[in-house]
Amino acid sequence: MCLLQVLVFNHLNLGGYINAYPYIYLILILPISIGRIPLLLVGFMLGLCIDVFSNTGGMHAAATTLIAFYRPLYIKAQSPREGYELTALPHLKNFGFAWFIPYAVLMIFIHHAALFYLEIFRFSEFFGTLFKTLLSSTLTLFFVLLAEYLFVSNRRR
Repeated sequence: MCLLQVLVFNHLNLGGYINAYPYIYLILILPISIGRIPLLLVGFMLGLCIDVFSNTGGMHAAATTLIAFYRPLYIKAQSPREGYELTALPHLKNFGFAWFIPYAVLMIFIHHAALFYLEIFRFSEFFGTLFKTLLSSTLTLFFVLLAEYLFVSNRRR
């Protein structure tokens, strides 16, 4: 997924304004039972890998570490009364559309907002950056859902 991001999606720039970062799908689909420290390390290393190949100076590492921090909080807040199975993977097929879409939208939006505000690093373009965040989040969500339908929905449990 990192290779796909670096070789394809980093060069896909729609209108000079919209970028897709579907590599964060790897963080979204990590097992529910993964510990907080390993999750943060995976998030940091994944973002650092993208930074090294994209020459972005740690912005992806910061953004992916941020969603790795918020992911357990969201999952705990949405936990069913009896809890999750320890081996559960947060896929659309396993948890349903009503659970997966808000989860993916929130994590993608947090990542993109952190990434684009770190990139611009000033408040004078707040609404332009917010608009870019919304459009890029929508495109990234499209690719995440495409990956869910292509690679997960046809597998058997």
